[in-house]
Amino acid sequence: MKYMFTLLLLFSFLVNNAQTNSDEVILKQFYSTSLLDGKSYNWLDHLSNRIGSRLTGSIGAEMAVEYTKKELEALGLDRVWLQPVLVKKWVRGAKEVAYIKSDINTNLPLCALGGSGPTPPSGIIAQVVEVHSIEELNALDDAVVKGKIVFFNRPMQADLIQTFEAYGGCVDQRVHGAEAAAKKGAVGVFVRSMNLRLDDYPHTGTVSYGDLPLNKHIPAAAISTNAAEILSSIIALTPEQEVYFKQSCSYKGEVQSYNVIGEITGSEKPEEIMVVGGHLDSWDLGDGSHDDGAGCVQSMEVLRLFKKLEYKPKHTIRVVLFMNEENGLDGGLKYAKDAEAKNEKHLFALESDAGGFTPRGFAFDCNDEQLEIIQSWRELFKPYLIHYFEKGGSGADIGPLKAVGVILAGLRPDSQRYFDYHHAENDTFDAINKRELELGAATMASLMYLIDANF
Repeated sequence: MKYMFTLLLLFSFLVNNAQTNSDEVILKQFYSTSLLDGKSYNWLDHLSNRIGSRLTGSIGAEMAVEYTKKELEALGLDRVWLQPVLVKKWVRGAKEVAYIKSDINTNLPLCALGGSGPTPPSGIIAQVVEVHSIEELNALDDAVVKGKIVFFNRPMQADLIQTFEAYGGCVDQRVHGAEAAAKKGAVGVFVRSMNLRLDDYPHTGTVSYGDLPLNKHIPAAAISTNAAEILSSIIALTPEQEVYFKQSCSYKGEVQSYNVIGEITGSEKPEEIMVVGGHLDSWDLGDGSHDDGAGCVQSMEVLRLFKKLEYKPKHTIRVVLFMNEENGLDGGLKYAKDAEAKNEKHLFALESDAGGFTPRGFAFDCNDEQLEIIQSWRELFKPYLIHYFEKGGSGADIGPLKAVGVILAGLRPDSQRYFDYHHAENDTFDAINKRELELGAATMASLMYLIDANF
């Protein structure tokens, strides 16, 4: 009996060791193929330089849908289709203008926040009230705020190593600041850009007015971090200082757009679906290379690598390029709604929406038992300097699938430079490093493979 037990242990060891060696070989193939024969960088070059910005409802967004559908079809997937999505269309209009009024006007680099309304055609001239939080604003008497521009000047916390934590610690002033200021009688809102460095790039992003009626929607804009420093210094010395700004943005209602979807049918469990994706739309200031062109082409590359290496997944593998993450999450919500209506069973969803920088690992939204299995793969990723396997957020577009009970994951690249570009004019193709982008694609393919093989 003791002899038989020893043989069983030896057999188990040999089987597990063989599987580990097989996994190592397959991961090596993913990385080698992505780095030596990848397509993600060329795809992104086309999206960024031939199409450009992809603001929801724009011609650029339409062109991106057509282009990515064509490229997925060229991969020879089992199925490629467009999923109709009604999306919000917001237009920036003429370039915004802002300056501190004086004998020599000092320009303030500024951009309208997505979803904001315009100023009057002649612009707004008003004094400025500086605050550092919505709570600080709410504590002020209405008379102090009425007829003025509220300036939210809380910077991202630079000593937080996790930059997304720093972003989360101050983004409420951008999203909800205008609503709070309007209730106090303000005529406009300036928000310090969500950026860890001092520069002259204003960073846009969505703004919400809650349930305020349309006639109470005051114009809201982001100013660059340098402009925030200057404005704060001037109004500290001269509280009565007036500022002028003008913007011509407008909301155009809902229009038809699409999620772009392609899939490889599972060989053993075709009814169980694994999703990898990013959002195809971008803001209009740059060309959206990091946010989130990178995530889209990396996700497309996952399926290309599977096809190239002739790996036949057990589960159905789907790439989803979501539309309108930036200005309403319409694509993610529609995908989850349709999945529920069709009684589709989703096993896993992975999103890349944190830039095309060097991959460090993944954040997982799953239970402890699932995480224990996933963390057992750390050694497989060690040669590629991938070390981060922790519980945390996944991605906005795949978040609505949580109700379906899937494991959710988000690629976590090095984030130290991400907010230098996020939602700003400098989010362009020249900020992309080809090797880092390709490493991210291979890392995503590796995780998709291991989930497919082990769940």
